Amino acid sequence: MNICVKKSSNFNFIVLFFLLIFGVLMMYSAFAQEMSFEEYNPPSTLVVPENPVKKAKFPFVDVHSHQWNVHEETVNRLVREMEELNMAVMVNLSGRGRSRDTNDIDGQEYMYSMIRRFNGVAPGRFIVFTNLSFREFGTRAWVEKALLDLEKDVQNGANGLKIYKSLGLSVKDIQGERVPVDHPDLDPIWKKCGELGIPVLIHSADPAQFWEPMDANNERWLELKLNPNRRRSANNPAPFEQIISEQHNVFRKHPNTTFINAHMGWMANDLDKAEAHLKEFPNVNFGIGAVIAEFGRQPRRAKQFFINCQDRVLFAKDAYNKEEFYTYFRVLETEDEYFPYYKKYHAFWRMYGLGLPDEVLKKVYYKNAVRIIPNLDTSRFPD
Repeated sequence: MNICVKKSSNFNFIVLFFLLIFGVLMMYSAFAQEMSFEEYNPPSTLVVPENPVKKAKFPFVDVHSHQWNVHEETVNRLVREMEELNMAVMVNLSGRGRSRDTNDIDGQEYMYSMIRRFNGVAPGRFIVFTNLSFREFGTRAWVEKALLDLEKDVQNGANGLKIYKSLGLSVKDIQGERVPVDHPDLDPIWKKCGELGIPVLIHSADPAQFWEPMDANNERWLELKLNPNRRRSANNPAPFEQIISEQHNVFRKHPNTTFINAHMGWMANDLDKAEAHLKEFPNVNFGIGAVIAEFGRQPRRAKQFFINCQDRVLFAKDAYNKEEFYTYFRVLETEDEYFPYYKKYHAFWRMYGLGLPDEVLKKVYYKNAVRIIPNLDTSRFPD
């Protein structure tokens, strides 16, 4: 009897041991099959012609760049990199520096110093746009002072006005209320830009997906996960559609002022809508900064858009990183297939080249900028 019990115990132990081992192996196997969306990024096995481009086919103007604390060594480094990229002119939109509400005098002196340094070290290679200060917005004196500052800035070398997305999102008046993009106190500013012959490059709102539920249906899910402060709602501070409508009201009300709608007004994913926008507003042009990934996933439709709207689109990059320009060149110039984008949280899909005709490329790269932005040095362009 004791022998049978002992044998039974040993058998049970062996069975339990193997069941435990089997369970561990199953758990390991299941764990090995799981990975995060961020981790999954397999190299493509597709064998297709590859034509990476590190230098633009024609000299170009980047109408949307941000440079701060410019010193001589900074300018020299930028010029070296611009030569490598074939960038003829860089437009620095951060004339008054990082702070949108800096002391007005300090902001102006900062910009004037920057303009002198650019012109002294590398004449003709840089254009600077000024910015508005919203300090004391809502007072009677604000409009008059802003107009005087704008005129003075243009006299001292500014060649355009950049409006940050803070207008409509975070700018508040002296009562603590949100300042809408189409606030009537800004009408004299838009009008004055038209009279001075300078363009307004305006960025309004964020991508519409920032206002949408953060779930599996949101293409910007990863970006919102990595940057939760970018999430918006109807009362934070207003619906997307309202802010965009305010911007369009400005375009409609000031037909004699030239506007560059930054990031294509968040319409690069709906090119029918984008074309209709340009037809409705003859005074508006598109900057393509930070939306190249939208073109790269719809190459046939995007190519037709560029051909149809070739006189209204300007090359723009936004955040400056030399290596990231390569993707822009490759999308615009080649007919390559299925190549990677440089930021997964912007585009988890692959890119396709548009293969734009030379004449369209020239307009996007420099001809449209020469027409719109005053005082561009044209000596670096072929025609």
